Amino acid sequence: MRMFRFLPLLALVLPAAAVAEDDAGEIVVQGEGLPLPPGTPAYGAVIVDRARLANSASNRIESVLSDIAGFQQFRRSDSRSANPSAQGATLRALGGNASSRTLVLLDGVPMADPFFGYIPFSALVPERLSLIRVTRGAGGGAFGAGAVAGTIELASAGREAMPALAASAFYGSRDATELSAGLATGVGGGFVTLSGRWDRGDGFQTTPFAQRGVATVPARYEGWSTALRAVAPLGDDIEIQARGLVFRDDRTLRFRGADSGSEGQDASVRLIARGPWQVDALAYLQLRNFSNVVVSSTSFRRSLDQRNTPSTGLGGKIELRPPLGDAHLLRFGADLRRASGDMFEDAYNASTGALTARRHAGGRQTTAGAFVEDDWTIGRLVLTGGARADHWSIAHGFFRARNAADLPTADNRFARRSGWEISGRAGALLRLSDAVALRGAGYTGFRLPTLNELYRPFVVFPITTQANAQLKPEKLKGVEAGLDLAPLPGATFGITAFYNRLGDAIANVTIGANLRQRRNVRAIVAKGVELTGAGRWGDVALTASYAYSHATVDAPGGAFDGLVPAQSPRHAASATLAWEPRRGPALSATLRYVARQYEDDLQVDALPHALTVDAVARLPLGGGFSLVARGENLFDETVVTRNVAGSMDLGTPRTLWIGVKFEG
Repeated sequence: MRMFRFLPLLALVLPAAAVAEDDAGEIVVQGEGLPLPPGTPAYGAVIVDRARLANSASNRIESVLSDIAGFQQFRRSDSRSANPSAQGATLRALGGNASSRTLVLLDGVPMADPFFGYIPFSALVPERLSLIRVTRGAGGGAFGAGAVAGTIELASAGREAMPALAASAFYGSRDATELSAGLATGVGGGFVTLSGRWDRGDGFQTTPFAQRGVATVPARYEGWSTALRAVAPLGDDIEIQARGLVFRDDRTLRFRGADSGSEGQDASVRLIARGPWQVDALAYLQLRNFSNVVVSSTSFRRSLDQRNTPSTGLGGKIELRPPLGDAHLLRFGADLRRASGDMFEDAYNASTGALTARRHAGGRQTTAGAFVEDDWTIGRLVLTGGARADHWSIAHGFFRARNAADLPTADNRFARRSGWEISGRAGALLRLSDAVALRGAGYTGFRLPTLNELYRPFVVFPITTQANAQLKPEKLKGVEAGLDLAPLPGATFGITAFYNRLGDAIANVTIGANLRQRRNVRAIVAKGVELTGAGRWGDVALTASYAYSHATVDAPGGAFDGLVPAQSPRHAASATLAWEPRRGPALSATLRYVARQYEDDLQVDALPHALTVDAVARLPLGGGFSLVARGENLFDETVVTRNVAGSMDLGTPRTLWIGVKFEG
């Protein structure tokens, strides 16, 4: 297996962990990155803690992220019933596109698929994490290119957060099974964690009853992932961190034989120095693949076989923080990302099943950037700002096609393109008192089109969407202002007003009957208000989030000028009420609301609003064991996830789980 290519990276780390002590005693290993700059709150980050990560009804990371109102994937489906290539992440109603407009990082490593730009949510298991930090608005610092809608930072749990042994087994509706286990142990002055998860289910019918045919089947799924992480000291204030992730995910979507599969093997090595000169150096490698079979909704025959989409992502960064005293935290550095991939697919006549064409497309894109940021603390005022300069290139792009007789019908080679982008951000945080803080920020950012957007056409019956090799980078400009309050002990409240303009936004534009093309539109303009609140009073905890987003497309002369971008709801809200005593039973319930949104750019096909309720109950049994019951969509709300001229897909119905967890 290709996973064994990564073992030498971990072998570099494990021997170092045997250095247990120095003359001063045991070396303290944190397993984290460098401390957050003091100006970070100026950009209004929202934190999801480990307690919430371990208390989700679905136990899936995308559901936990939905606690942050305004977070969305391209469609409302989760990673059990969505096409993986549609699992882009975005914020602030800048939707209408399946690629991620939000930069998702795991321990500093970008997680987007190198070819498609989607996020492998099924491989990001909540119990492996210590926290999630969500920052809306264009990002700066390392890997800032691509963070036009915001940044989602996932941090792996350290030794102190993970039990020596953890395991769980759940059985759920429709013969679903979920098994997971994890080990954490100290090795010298460091630690090693190993975890695995496997889940499967017969799935639910994503097709409404009236639209089912002889070939309609439930959305069966099966997936597994294994993660290995090692952290070791190299001195009093230097440590090395290594991480490996291997995963596989298989799903059946709508029709018998419409199977998709995704897999990945990731590895990274990170060096953290916390001395007078602080250093964060990182290198990573990703090997990914995707396959997908499209079945005709009229003949129920195979119409397309995306049999192989191998891609490679590699990159790294270095960030330096010189000792300048307490007033300034200066950081500067450089980063590099390179993505390459190929798409191999075969097209078939939906009526006869005969092969009609073989297609091969691919390319490579590279972004190299340098950044500098500084936080200046002046009493209760913190000023923060920075800039990036990125050189990008798109090269080796091609699209080839051959007919059933293996004769060439297309051989398109696209000229290399490159350019420079300068982006930056600035913010201010004024703490008027311990209970009141004002903040404001402005920022710019950009995102390159993915290889998928540039070179791969696709069909979601009956709509064909063409690729566009001439797509330009998206560019965002935005401002926001906010107020943070702590009116009572244990309670916090935040409000943010924002205005974002995404220029040259990439959208699927209708150009004919059942025909769309990826094109740059003049802009998507999103403005709105975001509310967050949290409080704990004894054993009772409450968290809530609401986002109002008024987004429109600015496309003079276009049929969709002034309309709402596809897949962009105006209202979104989430609230979780939990009773969590230190001992004894615990109970939590989560309510989520998403307003109506549209499938298409012309606002013809609507997706109705949806209100769902989830719940989790836990009963300690003693000896580290707990009995856990989970319920998703308890009132069985109908959630429409796709609507094309009345042809619909549905989201997760009522799903119940019962299981046992052990921590010891």
